[in-house]
Amino acid sequence: MIKKLCCLVLGAMLLALSFPADAQQPKKVPRMIGFLQGGATPVSLVEAFREGLRELGYVEGQNIVIEYRRAQGKLDQIPALVAELVRLKVDVIFTPNGTAALAAKKATSTIPIVIIIASDPVGIGLVTSLARPGGNVTGLTRFTTELSGKRLELLKEAFPKVSLVAVLWNPDSIGLSPAFKDTQVAAHTLGVQLLSLEVRGSNDFDKAFSAITKNRASALTVLGDAVTIVHRARILEFAAKSRLPAIYDRTEDADSGGLMVYGVNEPDMF
Repeated sequence: MIKKLCCLVLGAMLLALSFPADAQQPKKVPRMIGFLQGGATPVSLVEAFREGLRELGYVEGQNIVIEYRRAQGKLDQIPALVAELVRLKVDVIFTPNGTAALAAKKATSTIPIVIIIASDPVGIGLVTSLARPGGNVTGLTRFTTELSGKRLELLKEAFPKVSLVAVLWNPDSIGLSPAFKDTQVAAHTLGVQLLSLEVRGSNDFDKAFSAITKNRASALTVLGDAVTIVHRARILEFAAKSRLPAIYDRTEDADSGGLMVYGVNEPDMF
């Protein structure tokens, strides 16, 4: 009886060892991506991001999990959202926002951070250089600073009689101060005046629109950021009702009814 029992146990052990090694290993945990938004990233851009992942073999819900975090233009909430992603131990953080990128870099030196930002990543201290970024940050830039002056030039070319141009922008947004300075330089060259209108939150837009009307600005340029993206519909509606020639920096502005856009191909970047 003992011999028979030993044979049964030995047979069971050999049978177990005969199964492929993969069958005994735990299921691989999907990679986790933290998608951190300062504003409301358009659905088309989020889908472009997913499409790029799929082309590389990463399918959401199968072998990757995407944790979405949105500040909805409230930039003071970004550090807390970054902290959540770090606690989740995501494998990589992706953000199309300069303020969020800086907050992420401050929060972690080990989790890779991939960016698409408007400003100069070297100038704001995200990377050491474009050729050799160093650290844990890499990605792309929209060249907002470099293109700001060109937008004003195109606006003046399309509407030669323009003399006072309203500039809608958020001075608290990383990288927009240099962009505004470039706009000032272009304005001096083109012989036009600027009406600087600062919008840091939802309560600032009505005041800014009133100032445009009161000062009889003849055109509008928008330096886009998380705040203006969230309030895109309000800006476009005001420009249309006021019959105000306007130029923007994102293709979504034109898709939503904006008159002119000069900028990069954002879906391609995402």
